[in-house]
Order: sequence, then structure tokens, then C-alpha cells
Amino acid sequence: MAGRRRTARAVARRTAGFGLTALLLVPACTSRTAPVDPTAEAVRRTLDARADAVVRHDRDAWLDAVDPAATALREAQGTEFDNLRDVPVGTWEYTVEGVRHQDGRAVADTRLRYRIDGYDAAPVVASRIVELAERDGRWYITADRPGSGAPQQLWQQGDVEAVRGSHSLVLGVGQDGKRLRDLAAAADLAVPAVTDAWPEKWAGRVVVLVPPSLEDMGRLLGAPAAGYRGIAAVTTGESGGGPDAPADRVVVNPEAYGLLGAFGQDVVLTHETVHVATRAHTSAATPMWLSEGFADWVAYRDSGRTAEESAPELRDAVRGGDVPASLPEDEAFSFGGDAGALARAYEGGWLACELIAERWGEERLTAFYRTVGEAEHRDGAVEHALARELGVTVEDFTAQWRDHLRERLG
Repeated sequence: MAGRRRTARAVARRTAGFGLTALLLVPACTSRTAPVDPTAEAVRRTLDARADAVVRHDRDAWLDAVDPAATALREAQGTEFDNLRDVPVGTWEYTVEGVRHQDGRAVADTRLRYRIDGYDAAPVVASRIVELAERDGRWYITADRPGSGAPQQLWQQGDVEAVRGSHSLVLGVGQDGKRLRDLAAAADLAVPAVTDAWPEKWAGRVVVLVPPSLEDMGRLLGAPAAGYRGIAAVTTGESGGGPDAPADRVVVNPEAYGLLGAFGQDVVLTHETVHVATRAHTSAATPMWLSEGFADWVAYRDSGRTAEESAPELRDAVRGGDVPASLPEDEAFSFGGDAGALARAYEGGWLACELIAERWGEERLTAFYRTVGEAEHRDGAVEHALARELGVTVEDFTAQWRDHLRERLG
């Protein structure tokens, strides 16, 4: 908002090295506190200074926390800081979860939490392992790496270029400026389209990351890249997350996304933005056919495309007499398997949501989505929501869905 400025803050939270105060039931009723680990306190001070350097854009202070004798590390850390220059960091903090002592050195298990100013209502959270050594009474960083299985951050892959849209922020590494601007334009169209279809309050903005390659996409996601080959984009996030849940990111596969035409790219960005908007109402009880089908329903909602055009794999199956017997199982949405089966799963979920919107109305569709997500367990969640919101059983709905496939695709 114009005329207002957020205050950046940086702090290493204190969660390790302290014991709980115990009230002892003895005549004098004394209290005892576990001793503070002086090394853990020194580590926190080093990380506090490092965090403060980021939000103040102070390169010298950032490097001041790095071991003066570690020449290669200091060079790498300087490059990383420079890569981060265009990212509008609002807050940056480390939570120290534990400090281990190893031969005069310290290994700190930490969680990095940072927010992008103007876009993140909650922080991104990343596990980091920081190694330190003591020199002249002060602790310096000698290594900083992701925790086991944790993803890389975009600025660790190269110099980040930022493009700001009216509802979006696109951060890319090794990308043509026009591609990033086009992505921002597509995201800016996606956000109001999602807001129009999804009545619940959400942030109304999206952050898109574009890594240099498919391999780098896998590193951002902390997973093998092969599983995302042919997948244009994915959304990271925590299902059922409230206001304190980690922030979402749309991560674009630069190889697969680039093969799409303008319409396909718009559909992808809208689909992923739906996941950002609905995250708080998506839980372990939500089947994939509903979460993915609803995202596709919003993406195709005002496209003017026919079902035959938007569901070619399922169209061919239905015309060949192979009408699915049941709604797609979660396993059918797995990446890295049969591409045709994956497409049919997405198309089947989309047409299930289209059926609800056409027969019961769009308000009933969104109410159904919310009710499923409110369930504590998967078992019975869809059955309960179908009965409450649509007045049908699973068997009735499945039969109507199969008829809908024949009508729309036959």
C-alpha cells in the first residue's frame, strides 16, 4: 500500500539450549533452570548478525559472519548474497533447534524463515545445517547447507531477476527477461480469475519461481528431477495450513512450460494459483481428483473450450468403450508414470467438478470442496460431503459422472 513501509526484522529465535523451569514440591518450593549453553548463545549471536545483514542489504556484515580463513566459502557466500540482491526480503530469521559440539567446532540445526515483502503473509521455512568454528572468542560460519532432504533456495542457483506484476512476483535464474514478464502477465490474469471462482478470502497474490533447468527444479523441490519431466509447474505448500503455515510457491519447469502455447501457459498458471488460494481448505481428507479437478475447472471455466478439446485422452478412452468404473484414485496422479493415465486422471477429476457446477451450481461445488477439507480423516469425508452438500451417495454420484463422461466425450 502506498505511503506505508514494512519494518524488516531479523532474529535467531531461541528454542534450544534452555530447559524448562521446574517447580519442585518441597517445603521451600524452589525453582531450577537448566544451565545455558554458552556455545549455543554465541551461535545465535552469529546468526542474528547474519540475518540482520540480509534485511539491511549489508554485504560486509553478511561476510563478517563467515570464517576469515575460509577463502572459498567467503567467495561463494559473497556470490550468494549478490544473487539475492533483487529479492525483496522483508524478514529473515534463524531458529536454532539444537547445537552439537564436535572437536572444538559446533554444528547447529536451524530453520531459516523468511518473507518476501508485500507478498508473503507467512514465511517460507527451510531446514539449514550451519557449521561454526571459534576464533579469538568468536564463532564464525565454516559451512551452510540444506538439512537432510531439504530443498535448495533459488538464489543458490544463480543471480535472481525479479519481475513485479500487479498480483504477482516472478523470480527467475538464467531466464530471458521477456519470459519472466510474460509469466508475470499470466499470473496477473490468473489471480482475479481464481478470486472470482473461489469465494474464500486468500492472499490474492502469487510468487512464481523459475529455476535454470529441470534439474534445478528438482533441487528447489528437494526431489528427483525425473519425476517432474513433462510437468509444466507445481505448487509447494502445506495442506490445511492456517495463517502461520509456510508460504506457497509456484515452481515452473522452464523446459516443459516453454513448450506450451499461450493458452496452455495461462491454464497452468491459473491451475497452480488455485492451489495457492485453496490451500487452507485442502487437507489430507481431500482426494486428488477433487483438488486437481477443481484447479482445472477454474482454469477452464471461462476458456470457451469444449470437453473434447480439453480432455483428449479421456475422450479417446470413452469413445473406445473404456469408461472409467470409478473416480480416479490418488495413485493415478503420480508423476513419472504413464503420461496417458495421468492425463486421464486429471481430465476425470475436472469433469467431476464440471458436473457438480453444472448440475448443482458453482456455490455447491465450492461448498463441497470446503466440507471435504474440513473432515479430520479421509475415510467418509467425500461420502459425508456428497450427502450434505449434494444430497447423493458416492454410488449415485459415480453413476452420474460416468453418464456425464459419455454425454460430453462420446
